[in-house]
Amino acid sequence: MKSNIHPQWYPEAQVICSCGNTFTVGSTKPKILVEICAQCHPFFTGEMKYVGTAGRVEKFQARQKAANPKKLIKKREKKLLKKLEEEQKERERPKTLREMLKK
Repeated sequence: MKSNIHPQWYPEAQVICSCGNTFTVGSTKPKILVEICAQCHPFFTGEMKYVGTAGRVEKFQARQKAANPKKLIKKREKKLLKKLEEEQKERERPKTLREMLKK
């Protein structure tokens, strides 16, 4: 096994939650900052509160606005027109050698 390739292990790493709760775990970082822990998470506390990482909802709403349904319809129409044109070309194409020689 190679030596000096593994990160340093901290068996007494401190985890600090935004609610003020602290506890120790083993980690490769000496101090870990978290937004939510078992002391303040709604699943464990039974409280009804919104837990969301900052900006996720706003990003989702921005993507929804950007995905304009009119643009999607236009794309579908273009795809359908292209398919119809290909089918028309296929119908007009000679099917046999005799049809090719008649032209």
